[in-house]
Amino acid sequence: MPKAVLTTKVDPSYDDLPEERYHFPRTYLKAARAALGDWIVYYEPRRSSAHLSSRGGRQSYFATARIVRVDADPSLADHYYAYVEHYLEFDHPVPFRDDGLFYESRLRKEDGSVNKGMFGRSVRFLPDAEYSMILAAGFEAGTGERERLGREGIRRDPGLMELADRPIIERVSRRPFRDRVFATGIKRAYDNTCAISGLRIINGGGRAEAQAAHIRPVRANGPDSLRNGVALSSTFHWMFDRGLISIDDDYSLLFRRNAVPRNVLSLVNPDGRLRVPEQEIYRPHRRFLEYHREHVFKG
Repeated sequence: MPKAVLTTKVDPSYDDLPEERYHFPRTYLKAARAALGDWIVYYEPRRSSAHLSSRGGRQSYFATARIVRVDADPSLADHYYAYVEHYLEFDHPVPFRDDGLFYESRLRKEDGSVNKGMFGRSVRFLPDAEYSMILAAGFEAGTGERERLGREGIRRDPGLMELADRPIIERVSRRPFRDRVFATGIKRAYDNTCAISGLRIINGGGRAEAQAAHIRPVRANGPDSLRNGVALSSTFHWMFDRGLISIDDDYSLLFRRNAVPRNVLSLVNPDGRLRVPEQEIYRPHRRFLEYHREHVFKG
């Protein structure tokens, strides 16, 4: 089974929710079915929407997942959904081209320029070795091996990176590794600050008091996506997980009546709203907020 690259925009014209599903036309059905059961990486192009003049996309690979099912779209002819599991965002986005190195070799022409025809395909096959290189670059745990092997060594034999980072690939679906990546990403996105109180407390050892909380819980198949997370102090984290606090679509805070002590309420942001990251792509997604209100919140 070949791996694949799936391209999705910040504001997709298709019914994409990368954490759960990828929507595509029949043109890419063969490629999607070929990757069924294997891992993919998501790529965000320069265009942020379907408008030709739109910009703002990161031009980077930003997450990995595994395709588990491909179904026809019941409401739109000749369109399909690829459903995924084990979605995990990288520690940092990986540009498609890094100092002359193309992570997808087929995107590079012999003269070193970009193969725009290949780049225009929204679903592209990805060799195992190139997937490994992207994974190693995307997770901080792989940085040391990448530097040790060197760019020239990788260019000559990409398989070196596959061997060097096999432990990373094997850990992608395991809870300890995923918890570390999720927590690191959430704390960075929220600047180690509790999103409900606005407090940023660093202990004597330099460790932030804020914790990474899933909005849709892992036990309920909540993805390890920054859009399914929020940074909270331990007290607010406990209350959020137990449904005493929730969040509306406009980020207004909701509290269970007579369940939150006044001294705790006094710590809440004065405007009664969640403090969110500046970058919209890291803000809580309404689909996960809705799940929390309907299945966790006891308001």
